[in-house]
Amino acid sequence: MEGKVYYLMSQEQLKRYTVIGKTLEGSMTIREAAEYLGLSARQVIRLKKGVEENGAAALIHKNKGRKPSHAIPDSVKRTIISLKLSDKYKEANFKHFQELLERFENIKVSYAPLYEILKNAGIESPKKRRRFKPHRRRKRKAQKGLLIQMDATPYKWFGDGKMYALHGAIDDATGKIVGLYMTKNECLQGYFETTRQIILNYGIPVSIYCDRHAIFLSTKASNLTIEDQLQGKVCNDTQFGRAMKELGITIISARSPQAKGRIEKLWDTLQSRLPVEFKIAGITTIDEANEFLKSYIPEFNKMFAVEPQDTESAFRPLSKGIDLDFILCIKQKRKADNSGVFSFYGKHFKILPKENQPSIPPKTQINIFISSLSGIRVEYNGRIYETVPFVKPKKASDGIPKNRKSTAHTPPDTHYYKYGQELFKCVTFEDSDRDILIMLQEIFLGKYKRLA
Repeated sequence: MEGKVYYLMSQEQLKRYTVIGKTLEGSMTIREAAEYLGLSARQVIRLKKGVEENGAAALIHKNKGRKPSHAIPDSVKRTIISLKLSDKYKEANFKHFQELLERFENIKVSYAPLYEILKNAGIESPKKRRRFKPHRRRKRKAQKGLLIQMDATPYKWFGDGKMYALHGAIDDATGKIVGLYMTKNECLQGYFETTRQIILNYGIPVSIYCDRHAIFLSTKASNLTIEDQLQGKVCNDTQFGRAMKELGITIISARSPQAKGRIEKLWDTLQSRLPVEFKIAGITTIDEANEFLKSYIPEFNKMFAVEPQDTESAFRPLSKGIDLDFILCIKQKRKADNSGVFSFYGKHFKILPKENQPSIPPKTQINIFISSLSGIRVEYNGRIYETVPFVKPKKASDGIPKNRKSTAHTPPDTHYYKYGQELFKCVTFEDSDRDILIMLQEIFLGKYKRLA
């Protein structure tokens, strides 16, 4: 028992036991022991009394060797390790895994002990942390809605090896996700639907911060010189740029990914978390993912969003009577023929007349609105008309074959490449210049030899 007590004692406790023993023997005074140990005389007297009554055990804390009452049971530790190694949670980082344990397994554990349990089991977090690089942080905007960062990222979201593009938008002032929409590729439709979510859920923002993708900015815009701009030359807006002008939203183009670092950081977080969330929810298609994101965005914002410096919102409400389907769409101009039919992308469409509205005059220029939600509609003098596909009838033939004289040139029979091989002897070097042919073959077809 005494040996076990010594085993549990630290070096400092062994030192105190030796000094207290000397005071018991009378070879050292209380004052000398206090100065040597750096304790008060009263504390030395208290320790001396304890050693007299209980021996060396008096210097050891009573909880030494005992398991704390709030310690995580070994059975729970084994459950946590087995869950982390399972296919369900294998790809989750440690912080995300902590949230998933509480949400789905009813296991509530702090991050520090969870980290210790997993590290002791030899489990590494799948999320690699890069070496910290100091840089200047751009100050957040004071009000929400002043600046929205918008971008898209391709990634293997469903674990099937296929890449899909997730379009997103984040508020600069709060770090709150204001829109997410997934498509097969980065496209205009994805950005239109992300913008629709922003406007319907929050309002019209002041500005959008994006990259120089051709969806946002014309590819000819960078070719304009200062002289061209002074002369008033401009590039036509893209369809997205035109829609933002109609909504009164300013587009700001970033020249590097670091400039819009908040949404780049968002992609890093979502690429770590969303594939695990999709796997748990059994989501494998784009439509299922877009439906899931509607409920996932509020949960994400609860964890990561911050309060803005100014509580007043800069979002503007959408005016009454404005239909987003006629703004977040593709607009082009065409001319209708005498029967109200126009062509578009190699197809023909017929304008349907509306009751109590005048018909569109023939040979009139019309505006075409193309939307994936509302289809193809026509606008003329502020009125909207529906359209239907139209197939033009083919011209009927009279059944009489037309005898047209062919104008194609027919080579004569004496032409060398037709039948003239028999009339003309083939030119060859085989008879007279055989030595030259052999030399040429050695130079061009044989192994390379350095000429003297």
